[in-house]
Amino acid sequence: MHPVHQYSERMASTPLRRGGFFALTPLLVFLVSYLAVSLLAGDFYRMPVSVAFIAASVYAVAVMRRMPFSERIGHFSRGASDPNVMLMIWIFVLAGAFAESARSMGAVDATVALTLHLLPGSLLPAGLFLASCFVSFSIGTSVGTVVALVPVAAGLAGQTGLNDAWLTAIVVGGAFFGDNLSFISDTTIAATRTQECDLRDKFRVNVRIVAPAAILTLGIYLVTGSVAEIPTDPGPIAWVRVIPYLLVLVTAVAGLNVMKVLLLGIASSGVIGLASGSFSLMDWCGGMGQGITGMGELIIITLLAGGLLEMIRLNGGIDWIIERMTRRISGRRGAEGTIAGLVCLANLCTANNTIAILTVGPIARSIADRFGVSRRRSASLLDTFSCFTQGLLPYGAQLLMAAGLAGLSSLEIMRYLYYPVILGVVTLLAILFRYPRRV
Repeated sequence: MHPVHQYSERMASTPLRRGGFFALTPLLVFLVSYLAVSLLAGDFYRMPVSVAFIAASVYAVAVMRRMPFSERIGHFSRGASDPNVMLMIWIFVLAGAFAESARSMGAVDATVALTLHLLPGSLLPAGLFLASCFVSFSIGTSVGTVVALVPVAAGLAGQTGLNDAWLTAIVVGGAFFGDNLSFISDTTIAATRTQECDLRDKFRVNVRIVAPAAILTLGIYLVTGSVAEIPTDPGPIAWVRVIPYLLVLVTAVAGLNVMKVLLLGIASSGVIGLASGSFSLMDWCGGMGQGITGMGELIIITLLAGGLLEMIRLNGGIDWIIERMTRRISGRRGAEGTIAGLVCLANLCTANNTIAILTVGPIARSIADRFGVSRRRSASLLDTFSCFTQGLLPYGAQLLMAAGLAGLSSLEIMRYLYYPVILGVVTLLAILFRYPRRV
């Protein structure tokens, strides 16, 4: 059985408690501990996210008093070892090994030189955004896009003097464009299946909402790109060293599994690096180990988040949110706003946009049928608002992955995430003005 299906079945099982606002307090402990300490220190990068998650996790286990301590730890561990969580961790491990192999072999520098030859400075940010949109739409995964393009963005930042967090955020924004629209994206499949509508119908509605947001974001990058300082001589292009990234992009676009893509990238980087004398066999192994070790904090955060969110679910927190938000709905706009709010809150609690859609999808379908909202419309709202929320989660897989690959903090990247914010505003306006009206 697919891991997503396994997780959705477990999410649909009856929580151990009825729930209430108290069930959500572990999430509040995380937010308060992270933000409060950062504010007191006067620096939002002083408080490690992992420490905030530990505080929230200890609290979540401590307040569940109706079972023995060993059982509480067992439930927390099962959440941390969920198939989706473990799949993300394996991707993180391979991504770390590939990133360091490619860097040591010279693939990043060669790809940056090629990009600087192809794009003038004023078009560099816009070109990077378009590339991210194209790749993510083709492969249907935001994580795969981040893995492929963030190292290139970081290399471009070093060569041009542009803000590395800004260029990384451009890639992350474009990654969610494709994650929202692609026919092979997990979120698209989950949204259309739970709403029982056709993929193409959902796409026709979705693209009319998303396109204005993407065009507006592209316009911002065209205007702000004029500040880029491109070196007059970016250096010669070592074509053979570009091969690992080309292989990663081509195989990802062809639909190869992201783990197979990363393994192919690691192997090609090693072969080219050994053949060209860039490193010895032991240096290559040492570099891969260093890259994997560099993902350590990211892996720990992912495990803690999985366990914490499972404790919230067991306490009935997600069910309570759904019950409270569906209690009073009036009119079609209210129904659409409730669907949007439900998936946003579920996403905050699960840190996974696909799982959030699967969690509230059946309820969203019932709301849509009751208040005359088109199924294709409800599918579009579920997908778009889940991508909007996931794109701004500092503990979401995409931002954690981007931060790990670029050597940055999630918060450093978040301040430059134009596309997810614009996407959320445009979709909210689409609800208020009932756009597109034909639906």
